[in-house]
Amino acid sequence: MEQIAQLFIENQMMIYFIILSIFVGIEVIGGVPTVLHTPLMSGANAIHGVVIVGAIIVMLNMTEPSILNYMLGFLAVFLGTLNVVGGFVVTNRMLEMFQKK
Repeated sequence: MEQIAQLFIENQMMIYFIILSIFVGIEVIGGVPTVLHTPLMSGANAIHGVVIVGAIIVMLNMTEPSILNYMLGFLAVFLGTLNVVGGFVVTNRMLEMFQKK
C-alpha cells in the first residue's frame, strides 16, 4: 500500500494533468453537434495510427523483455490497427451516402 501511495506522490503532477485533460476532453466533445460527431470521430480514429507507431517503438526499446510486455505491446498494436481500420471504414461508408446512384 505504501508503494502505491509513493507512486502517486512521485507522479502527482502527471496525475493532475491526466485528470484535467479528461475533463477538458469531455467538455470539448460534449460541445460538438450531433451532425458533426461521426465525421470527426472517424477522422480521429484514423489519426490514432500514432498509437501503432508508439507501441512498436516501445516494444523495440524494452529494457526488460518479457512475455507479458510483448503481449501488451501486441495488444496495443492490434487494437490500434482495429481503430485505424474502423475509422477508414466509417469514413468510407459516410462518403458512399453522398454518391449518386
